[in-house]
Amino acid sequence: MGKYQLIATAAMGLESLVANEVRALGYECEVENGKVIYMGDENAIARSNLWLRTADRVKVKVGEFKAYTFDELFEKTKALPWEKYLPEDAEFPVTGKSVKSKLFSVSDCQAIVKKAVVERMKSTYKRNSWFDENGALFKIEVALLKDVATITIDASGQGLHKRGYRVDQGEAPLKETLAAALVSLTNWKDEKPFIDPFCGSGTIAIEAALIGQNIAPGFNREFVSEGWGWIPSKVWEDARTEAEDLAKYDQPLEITGSDIDHRMVKIAQENAFEAGLGDLVQFKQMQVRDISTSKEYGVIVGNPPYGERLGEKKAVEQMYKEMGQAFSKLDTWSVYIMTSNEEFEQLYGRPATKKRKLFNGFIRTDLYQYWGKRPPRQVD
Repeated sequence: MGKYQLIATAAMGLESLVANEVRALGYECEVENGKVIYMGDENAIARSNLWLRTADRVKVKVGEFKAYTFDELFEKTKALPWEKYLPEDAEFPVTGKSVKSKLFSVSDCQAIVKKAVVERMKSTYKRNSWFDENGALFKIEVALLKDVATITIDASGQGLHKRGYRVDQGEAPLKETLAAALVSLTNWKDEKPFIDPFCGSGTIAIEAALIGQNIAPGFNREFVSEGWGWIPSKVWEDARTEAEDLAKYDQPLEITGSDIDHRMVKIAQENAFEAGLGDLVQFKQMQVRDISTSKEYGVIVGNPPYGERLGEKKAVEQMYKEMGQAFSKLDTWSVYIMTSNEEFEQLYGRPATKKRKLFNGFIRTDLYQYWGKRPPRQVD
């Protein structure tokens, strides 16, 4: 088994959650802006892709160095051990980005990195001609930040939010990774009832069910690194067997999603069935003001409309008021609402216990947290 430096990329504000997940897999890590860095072998690449719920993707770091000139970028890229990663027939497109760096032309940086890799491969594989690139895919990225070039290979392929269960979606779908983060930021445990009153296509409720039954989020999809010859297929088989063994399919859950739009309720049901959770998560058409329950000590997580579009603001403000009135009766429940509306607390009717800044795509939001009463301590 080899040793690789791995990077799990994360949306802004979710780095600590990704780090917790990496540590739960047994790897020590460092947290930086937008990423979590750790060492691991081939098993770590497979397990990270299968298990990381809140990360965007997993990358293998090939090298990092300062580069002020194109010559430097070329020579230092060429000096990296590309033969350790790329077979002779590898398909290796290069993408790039540059922030606050002297080498600001991304297209030039991409072309130079590509040329440098080709030159290294020519000398390794004793080739004079260009490569056919008809084998496994290795997506190389050169990222320049303040003149430091970090060169990685993407081990995920499609982003990790692509779980494979979304048959359909609404017009502003919540990323599965952010939905999982919203659940992870609550005090919910699998024995508690859980409600998403703005379920849309069902993502938060489905992610809660995956967490509740400890189902690996990547269990039903494939990853680009499964095609890499230096990761034996047995590594992937063992990682999937481990995921199957750790799943708690018998864990009963009480998860409900509701939405005002009957079409979204139908889509949510279809997505839950695609995820294999159709009998586990209940979806129904309902307005938020009509939500009531006799159950205690549950958790409500919602991503309601923000009222950012013209004509929506008044209706959304009224809905926030009705939500506050309905939920005020549920004093043992904890409520977590994500919105960009800065007047949410006034409209809802009380200040949050705690707020956490999050980004829904490029929209800056706050997660307003209202903690319910604690259950009485059990006396033996």
